[in-house]
Amino acid sequence: MVRTVLALAVLFASCKTTSFYVVRHAEKEAAPANDMMTTDVPLSAAGQERAVALRDQLKDKGIGTIYSTPTNRTTGTVRPLSAATGVAIQLYNPQDPIFIKNLVRHKGAPVLVVGHSNTVDDMVNTLTGKSLLQDLPDNQYGDLFLVKVRGKKTELVKERYGR
Repeated sequence: MVRTVLALAVLFASCKTTSFYVVRHAEKEAAPANDMMTTDVPLSAAGQERAVALRDQLKDKGIGTIYSTPTNRTTGTVRPLSAATGVAIQLYNPQDPIFIKNLVRHKGAPVLVVGHSNTVDDMVNTLTGKSLLQDLPDNQYGDLFLVKVRGKKTELVKERYGR
């Protein structure tokens, strides 16, 4: 009897849905005209507004982990949510294939990952196990991709955040 109860507990735990929220960073400042080599620019005023909108949209979702690349624009996008929830921002390298593969192994509390126009698609496609997205256009902000993973089943929901 005890074995049956334990087996059922393991089965139910393995069937739990894990939600992954994947976003591109919010709008960024333009690089200074006299310094085209500067790529790590902060959020613009519109980007800061969008970051607050992301906080407002996700603050009650129980986010347990926040991942960001180590750039001003990505950390700036999730900083308001981190401050509101007390969940620390964990930095990752978007070029590290091991990070993306390990991301799939998260179980339980929802995860937020902020990336770039050319990495969001990789994360969503890896999480779903399907080739659903391509690189996002450089001028496209505010897409929020929710990937729900339950066992081997996945569901992708595209939402918006901000104005």
